[in-house]
Parts: sequence; structure tokens; C-alpha cells
Amino acid sequence: MDLNIYTLTVQFNAVFKKHLFFKLLLAGALTIICSFANGQVITPVDSLKADSLGAKGNKVYKPAKSVNQEYDFTDLMRNIFHPHKKADTLNRPSGIIIVPNISANPTIGAQAGIKAVVGRKLGDDPNTLLSIAATSASITTKGIIYFYVNHNIFTPGNKWNLQGNLVVAKTVTPDHGLGIGRDITNGTEEDKILADPDHQGYAINSLYFNVREKIYKQIAKGFFVGAGISAEVRRNIHQTDTVNNGTPLSVYNNRYGFPQDHYTTSGFLFNAEYTSRDNQNRAYKGIYADVGIRVNQTWIGSTKNAAQLTTDFRKYFSLSDTNPEMVLALWNWGSYLLSGAIPYLELPGTARDVSFRSDRGYVSQFFKGTQFNDTEAEFRFPILRNKFISGVTFVSMQTANDDQGTKLFQVFQPGGGAGLRILFNKHTRTNLALDYAYGVFGNRGFFLNLNEAF
Repeated sequence: MDLNIYTLTVQFNAVFKKHLFFKLLLAGALTIICSFANGQVITPVDSLKADSLGAKGNKVYKPAKSVNQEYDFTDLMRNIFHPHKKADTLNRPSGIIIVPNISANPTIGAQAGIKAVVGRKLGDDPNTLLSIAATSASITTKGIIYFYVNHNIFTPGNKWNLQGNLVVAKTVTPDHGLGIGRDITNGTEEDKILADPDHQGYAINSLYFNVREKIYKQIAKGFFVGAGISAEVRRNIHQTDTVNNGTPLSVYNNRYGFPQDHYTTSGFLFNAEYTSRDNQNRAYKGIYADVGIRVNQTWIGSTKNAAQLTTDFRKYFSLSDTNPEMVLALWNWGSYLLSGAIPYLELPGTARDVSFRSDRGYVSQFFKGTQFNDTEAEFRFPILRNKFISGVTFVSMQTANDDQGTKLFQVFQPGGGAGLRILFNKHTRTNLALDYAYGVFGNRGFFLNLNEAF
């Protein structure tokens, strides 16, 4: 489909080269197609020494001699507005991308808004990692209004790494009970309501605010230690029957002593991080690992005390010297309550990683528990020779505990899918990601985002 779009673009330029209106109309249409495609359909050292495909005699594309021989969305726009102009390789390219934030997935419904992402290396040290910042404002058909600003900044020479975000939102959170979806044969009526084994589903409305900032200091190449603080505030929590144990939320709050209509989690963060990724947007090789302890304390405003361990490990294998973007990516992340209690809506679970991108195929927190672990594998490969369009296939496996005796790693729930990638900015390796994913209990849908899930 995208090859036909490109052919039509060239033809339209020849016919309407004197009519700006048609050029603007075409550019707008292409932008909407790239951004809304998902909603229209439904919702280093690790490289092999020889190309793994070429060694078997299969056809492989020759690599681009430089990034300027790749084709991205900026090139597409240039071909529309200036079909006879060559790419300027002398000027420093902009790392700023502004796109319509139009998407759809089972958690949020259909979404409209605007998103901006910037990627840039700070200073002149060639070893400095890429710094990234993003902001977005959007509204969805499920009544969600969401605004955020986040950043992941590396100072020159990677001496310091600053990570943080600010979120202000009116949310509608789908709730499918506590646990990993195991049938409840014993237990009280409250246990059955809390587990929601039939996955009836409930909508929880609330106002949500989050401020988080972490500062890391590099103590060895690629290895950082740091600390920070985070506060999550929920107000005006509303759901049908949040008092009389009629829903999982009300049962949990009554069982663990949380207010039904509000809470605050305020905690100190202590982290150790290692990264050798060659790019923070879309890595071809390297490792990312982060281990953190969060300690919530009532004396700084938290509703209850708690201690929580979080782990995040990612490994990237480039499978081809000819096409280094042919990558096998592996990811495992988990969150484990060590002591105390955390609010129901802050429990670790499906899509509750730091970027809310795990376990594609499921709505957020479809499975959750005080102990949660997710493992994913993704194969990434180029489709077009100019790298404008790529593809991915992926699988995931998640597990959690529950209040009825199920232990972590005892029950697993699978997910998987495939998707396309459209190269938005070749200099920062920014992709538009379009995925179709599926899971159990009828979960499935299309997911759209900028950059890879991990």
C-alpha cells in the first residue's frame, strides 16, 4: 500500500506542481494515513560476523552507504513540495518531530491530539548518548484527557542522566480484577469478586497527577547510580459500588484499608542503571538494565508505607552486518511488593512498565498483582531497501500472584502480534509503530505509537 502511495505522490506532483492547494491536501492526507492507519483497520559486539541470511544464499539488500540514503517522512514531504531538490547533507538535521496524536487501542478508545518528540546529543563528545524529550496533549472517545511531558537527558560525556515526567489527566481505567486470570473454585464471595474470573470488567473514573524525577551519576562507562522522588495522586475516584464490596476495587480497598475515593503514593527512588545501547529510540545492539527500590512513606504524604522492587532488562542482537536494523530484541521487567501495601490502581500489571508499552494485545492492568513479571521477544526486519518501511513480530508472556494462593511464575498468560514501522526521522531512528496484537479472554486490537515498545 505504501509503495502505491509513493507512486501516486510523484504523479500528483507532475500534474499539480503549480497548485499549492493540492500539495497541502496531499501532505495532510499522507500525515493522517500514517497517524490514523491503526484506527482505520481496527484498533556492537553482538552482531554476527557474517550476514545470517546472505550466508545461506538468500537475497539481502545492500546497506545504505550513509543515513542520507535512507528514506523517511521528511524525504516524503520534500518530494511532495520540492520534487527536484536533493537532500541537504550539509545542514545539521532537526531532531524535532511534531505529529498528530491520532490512534486507537482497547484501553483508550479512539484518540485525537498532538505529540512532539525531540532527540539530540548534547555537547561535542561523540560518545554522549542521545537525549530524548516528548510532550503530548490528547482526548479520547472514552473520556480520557491526558497531558504529559517527559525527558531522558544525558549530559556531555554521559556524566549525568536525568529522567522524569509530569502527567495531568482525567482518566477512565478498565478493571478486570486482581490476579492472572485463574479460575476461582474456592474462597469467599469477596475473593471471587476481587479476582473477577469472568472478566466482567469495570470502568474506574478519576483525576490523576504524577510528578517524577530521577538523577543518575555515571560511575563507570555506561553504569549509573541515582535517586529521585515520585508522587502519584488520585482524586475523585468513582465507580459503581465502591463501598459495599460489589467490585474488585471496593473489595481491595476495604481489605487493605485504603479510602474509596482518593489516595496518594509518595516515595523515594533508588536505582542502578547500565546501558550500552547504540540508540535510545531504536537500538540495534547493546544492553539496558535498571534495578530500583521504591520506598513510600506517610511522612511525605503517602497514604500508606510500602517498599517495592522493580527490575528492567533489555538485550538487542543485530543479526546482520548488511542490514544492522535486523534485530532480535529481548525484554524482561518485573515489579515486586516487599512490604506494606500500595493502592489498587498502582499495582504492577499489564502495560504498567515505565512507558506503558508492555503486553501489547491487552488493555492496561488486565492482569495485576502485588508480584508481576513480563517477558517479551521481538524480531525486527527491514521491508523496503530504503528502510522507509520495516516490520516486526513479537510474543509476550506475563505472570502474577493473587489473593487466593497463586504464586508468581505459577500461571502464565500469552500474547503476540505483528506490525509495521514507518521511518519518521532517520537521524534519530524515530519510527511510527503500527501493531496488531492479541491475547486471551478476547483481547485484541491495533496499537499506534512513536518508537519501539522497548
